[in-house]
Amino acid sequence: MAKRAAERYALLAAGAVIVALTAGAFWLSYAHLADVAGQHGLGSSPVRRWAWPATLDAFIVAGELLMLRAGLRRVTDGWAIALTTTGAVGSIALNVAGVSGTGNASTVPLLDYVVAAVPPTAALLAFGVLMRQIHQLVDRPAAHPHPAPVEVPEALVTASVQPIEPPVGPAQPAESSAAMSVQSPEPPSEVSESKPRGGRPPGAPIEKLVEIGRTALAEHGTLTRSLLRKAVKTRDLTIGSKRQTEVMVILRPEIEAVAVTGPNDD
Repeated sequence: MAKRAAERYALLAAGAVIVALTAGAFWLSYAHLADVAGQHGLGSSPVRRWAWPATLDAFIVAGELLMLRAGLRRVTDGWAIALTTTGAVGSIALNVAGVSGTGNASTVPLLDYVVAAVPPTAALLAFGVLMRQIHQLVDRPAAHPHPAPVEVPEALVTASVQPIEPPVGPAQPAESSAAMSVQSPEPPSEVSESKPRGGRPPGAPIEKLVEIGRTALAEHGTLTRSLLRKAVKTRDLTIGSKRQTEVMVILRPEIEAVAVTGPNDD
């Protein structure tokens, strides 16, 4: 934000300097051409003397505006370039030629020519820079809106960082393994959860854990991982991080519904 603010202030300051430079240079060039016109045939008419420089400087203004229009349309306008070139070259040439007039040019100091040539040249360059800045501001593409952040459920985020608990129980005897291979009505994950683990309380099927979580949700009006773990522990059962995540994902719609409507008072 600080960098953008600095760029904006720098652009505003540069724009103010360019506008002041353009106005001052045009005024100096215009006034000098008016003096030249007054010395060569228009001295008796101040109105015509001050109107005459517009026959050159107006070509510069019109040509630059037409070049701006052509740039916005991404085309090349030969007439606009010709008008700008004609007005600029004519203004510079007449400002320089008006220094000596019809007298002896060898007696005029070189610096007088430089002084006469600087204002029309500066006016041309400053006006060109001003038109370029306007072109860049108008032709700047619209900023793309930032995509809205995607909300990821807490249970899914937790599941992506929670390690899977390895089985820590003792190895089962060969007879138990054979019996399990013959009759296995439950999925392997549930069978391993239901077996005692080194003296710890036994686990429970996922359906039982979901029911315990639903009961805790009804009692507390909300359900977190810690509440679920405490509710399971009070029933002398255990639940691992993976099962906690599964239960929270299953009960997520009910948790959100309770959060919106409030707990049931019945």
